[in-house]
Amino acid sequence: MKETALCPRLSNAMDLLGKRWTALILYQLLNGPKRFNEIESSMPISGRLLSERLKELESQGLVTREIYSEVPVRVEYTLTEKGGALRQVIEGIEQWSQQWT
Repeated sequence: MKETALCPRLSNAMDLLGKRWTALILYQLLNGPKRFNEIESSMPISGRLLSERLKELESQGLVTREIYSEVPVRVEYTLTEKGGALRQVIEGIEQWSQQWT
């Protein structure tokens, strides 16, 4: 995608959030930590693609992955402060879509 000279940061944000399933994964995490299988069962996404998206979100500092040494091992994903700051954006898009789509 061609980078916009007017606002490259907006372009980068839209590239990230515009990837399939990314915004919906963030939406799932708005209400608190979730295990991988909870996220996977809440939407029609493959485990491989979900894992890829979660890694991208983690590398961007939007999600943290916490491993609990239990048997079986428990892994939870949580929004970081940076990820939580998207709450208004995601909820705004949700409200817009309820009104206009």
